Amino acid sequence: MSAPTGGSALTVAVVFPDLLGTYGDGGNGLVLARRASWRGIYAQLIQADSGRPLPTADLYCIGGGEDGPQVRAATALREDGTLLRAADRGAVVFGVCAGFQLLGRFFPDSSDRPQEGLGLLDVTTRKGTGPRAVGELVATAAPDGPRPGGGGSLPRLTGFENHGGVTSVGPGARALAHVVSGVGNGSGDGSEGAWSGRVLGTYLHGPVLARNTALADLLLSWALAGPGEPEPPLDPLDDSEELALRNERLAAVDRSGRAHLVHRLIRHRG
Repeated sequence: MSAPTGGSALTVAVVFPDLLGTYGDGGNGLVLARRASWRGIYAQLIQADSGRPLPTADLYCIGGGEDGPQVRAATALREDGTLLRAADRGAVVFGVCAGFQLLGRFFPDSSDRPQEGLGLLDVTTRKGTGPRAVGELVATAAPDGPRPGGGGSLPRLTGFENHGGVTSVGPGARALAHVVSGVGNGSGDGSEGAWSGRVLGTYLHGPVLARNTALADLLLSWALAGPGEPEPPLDPLDDSEELALRNERLAAVDRSGRAHLVHRLIRHRG
């Protein structure tokens, strides 16, 4: 198995949890570190609070937060420059909700003024005019989405969303998945999330990597491969408990969707 880009140990950094920790997305870093260590890969998990230089890492996790902290985080990350340099050398960057938006070119602040993002993903976010997207979100992997090292597509993705943004994916990025239930990016094309190279963003909370272990392992395999190298296969883990939670949530969404359809049919028939 290849060593991480930073050396023999895998370093996972949770970026600014004091600013972007509203929805428990910091748990994604813990999931990654644990899944690495269970495979015998030494993993160091760093809680990288704001106000200090961002550490060098192999994999960065950026979570969701409110409008003000999101603007402060984007400004600090641009001025610090570590994340931009790390992504340029091949580090993995994973953003959720506000973290996804600030990885893009622009996102709105609380007054709907455009704020400059990091430009690591060719996405642009604006404020939506309809109801806030809140609830369970299920999406199927896009045909040209990222593929695990063993080949094939990612399984259905599950999580919950809570955002008022509408995110459009530009030609320099690709959609992560397509919405089955929920809103996702909300741009009208049914897309959810985006990715390019080793940078990936999504609106899925949960924490999303606890609900979707295949996605967690995809990010790990990226981080364990050197620049230009193929992703190494990962030793299998016993994910029976994680899969039970995942299947429970997917079944609940399926039941809710069927009940909603029946209700609509009854109303339609009078």
